[in-house]
Amino acid sequence: MENKQNHPPKLKRSMTAGQMEMISLGGAIGVGLFMGSTSTIKWTGPSVLLAYMFVGLILYIVMRALGEMLYVSPGTGSFADYAAEYISPLAGYLAEWANVFQYIVVGISEVVAATEYLKFWWPEVSVFWSGIIIIAFLLLANLASAKAYGTLEFWFAMIKVVTIVIMIILGLLVILLGVGNHGKPIGFSNLWSHGGFFTGGVKGFFFSMAIIAGSYEGIELIGISAGEVANPQEAIVKSVKSVLWRILIFYVGAIFVIVTIYPWNQLSNIGSPFVETFTKVGITAAAGIINFVVLTAALSGANSGIYSSSRMLFKLAHEGEAPNTFGKLSKRIVPDRAIVGITSGILIGFILNLIMSTMNKSMGELFVVVYSSSVLPGMVAWFVILISELKFRKNNSADCKIK
Repeated sequence: MENKQNHPPKLKRSMTAGQMEMISLGGAIGVGLFMGSTSTIKWTGPSVLLAYMFVGLILYIVMRALGEMLYVSPGTGSFADYAAEYISPLAGYLAEWANVFQYIVVGISEVVAATEYLKFWWPEVSVFWSGIIIIAFLLLANLASAKAYGTLEFWFAMIKVVTIVIMIILGLLVILLGVGNHGKPIGFSNLWSHGGFFTGGVKGFFFSMAIIAGSYEGIELIGISAGEVANPQEAIVKSVKSVLWRILIFYVGAIFVIVTIYPWNQLSNIGSPFVETFTKVGITAAAGIINFVVLTAALSGANSGIYSSSRMLFKLAHEGEAPNTFGKLSKRIVPDRAIVGITSGILIGFILNLIMSTMNKSMGELFVVVYSSSVLPGMVAWFVILISELKFRKNNSADCKIK
């Protein structure tokens, strides 16, 4: 028994660098962009672009800090290890449990959103059973193996990325060439013609950043997935350098197209701006296409959350901070009991949400409430990464920095 404690089971390095990059990308590009963007634009107007850039800049600094620490010690498993080592054991403990709570809540909100998207094709299916099917699918996907999970998340993320890129290209054609607008370029006047650029003022600008920060959360999954990727140092350098500018392009690019094509104060009347953009250029099946993409975004967000929080719970069990049963690995070298524990938490939360929906609360309103509650615990990771890296630099030479 003592030997077992001194040499705890280790996760297998079976993921590729591309899968690790897509896990981080997929975790950050989720329902927050597709569902939350309309609300943030409504609160602050076209200046929401600056809000996305500002939060993106903060995230860039966070990722550079995390990348430097991961490059030196990629096998620790998460940012919480750095918090425990360079700040205090209490900081590491709080970071771990904050991550577990965050992704259970994110998982609940993503499942709630996914059940709404399934109604597009099967309105007669009850929300309860569609939610059960979604949770069961996510459970099986995570129990299979880290490699199988990485493959699934790779394609989930790819669908989102391709859709956003196509949407940006089509939007630029509408703006610059007038495609879908009778050949008349829309131009850029919508950025200032409807009450100015800062229509929501300072209050609206900072209020929108809460949802925007939540939208970006998930990119720190690079730290957790680094423990299961082959050639971690090479993969980390590549991911840190590329994921950030890709996310800035996808988020800022997509929002730029939306606020340039449509007057910000009319967005609530046109439905989904993503659907409307595809429809404008003649893609009649736009509603079905975007609904499928947003469904995969919800599944991807929940999938990444289960992966992240189950690894944290596995680690907590080995530190004696969670029940020992969560520290066991299956024959496929995945923390199966931790995965079941996290999924059970999502299931319980989903059922409680259904009960709340009987109290005159729509599923859309519940999504916003639940999703918003994940923002603060999600930012704990960012804070501990920055503080840890400051102390990390004092103990390591400058040549370990990612250039």
